[in-house]
Amino acid sequence: MTQKNKAGSMILGVAFVWFTTHFGGGFASGAQIYSYYVRYGIWCLIMPAAAMLYNTVFFAYCLRFARKHEVYDYRSYNNAFYGKFSPVFSNLFEILYLCVMCVAPAVAFATGGATLSALTGLPYLLCTFVIGVFIFIVAIFGTDLVRKVASVLSVCIIAGLLIVYIPNIAAGFGAIKETAAAMQAEPVPFGKALYSAFLYGTFQLANVAVFVQHAKSFEKPDDAVKSMGIGFVVNTLMMTMVVLGIMTVCQNPEMKNQSVPTLFMVQNGVGKAFMTPLISVLIILGAVSTAVNMVAAMVRRICSGIEAGCADRKKTVLAGESVKNAGEIPKRKISCHEIIAALICCLVDFAIAQFGLLTLIQRAYSVLAYLAIPVILIPYLVHMAVTRFDTK
Repeated sequence: MTQKNKAGSMILGVAFVWFTTHFGGGFASGAQIYSYYVRYGIWCLIMPAAAMLYNTVFFAYCLRFARKHEVYDYRSYNNAFYGKFSPVFSNLFEILYLCVMCVAPAVAFATGGATLSALTGLPYLLCTFVIGVFIFIVAIFGTDLVRKVASVLSVCIIAGLLIVYIPNIAAGFGAIKETAAAMQAEPVPFGKALYSAFLYGTFQLANVAVFVQHAKSFEKPDDAVKSMGIGFVVNTLMMTMVVLGIMTVCQNPEMKNQSVPTLFMVQNGVGKAFMTPLISVLIILGAVSTAVNMVAAMVRRICSGIEAGCADRKKTVLAGESVKNAGEIPKRKISCHEIIAALICCLVDFAIAQFGLLTLIQRAYSVLAYLAIPVILIPYLVHMAVTRFDTK
């Protein structure tokens, strides 16, 4: 592979990191798109592009800064970015990130539970419990497997959505026109729709913690702009596709009570006998994958603190022991601390999930957006102005 082709491959790869980070089980359910766009009338056809353009500017700036200054973990990145204010803002960012790590797995619990409930007719409480037990077991014993299949699973979710949405959009084109006419007859103010898109884009800004490590892949800082430009196109097209799919069932009176719009669309669309189990399994697997990764990350953060506290005591004990077994490397076992931490995380997420999928997406995500405004949005705007987009 030539240097030019390699650079192009890296640019494309990081664009799809954004896409797959954005496009999890919760997105596949359609609940996010319905809550932040379709509810706001005809503006839903252009607001996904507005939100993704907003994210493109910030993510490109973040990745370009990380590559230019060679800071590839989010703590080092924050220290470099916030400069003399880093003691305050780096810790505020940690608090925001902790909130994200609580809310996002809870949304994944709710997504899996709501999908299973809609599919089987079983109570939502029971379904979230079943999903929670499964997530707990996998978070303890199967994180390596989840990590290995994450990319394949993302591709499967995307392929599944294309298989489900494209035929339903084609078959329901008449229903889309009816929905558009009804939206125009009772217009929602542009300001409300724009503000909703702003909130959606703002809670996505916390993803800078995930993205900065990938800046190392770029040959030069300006590759970040090209990469996020591709990411803008891909994310906007997929979001618009989901908007159009949901519009095929918007005139159905039962739509307002649906927690999983994608599943409702399939159940009232073409090929439901095949597509209903297909998309249900993919949404649940996507939700489980997201939750497992985040629960495992929280467990590592909790246990690393405990292990650091025990490190000195271990050194003292080992210093007095014989070194005859120094060459032996014991097989790592799952510690009691890890099991307890995972159980606590899952119980907290299970409890939060009982607020319901739509409530979490509409309320909790908005709270995260409000927290991100003083921690990320305003400091970034000030940084852009003062440094003239990091050119000074």
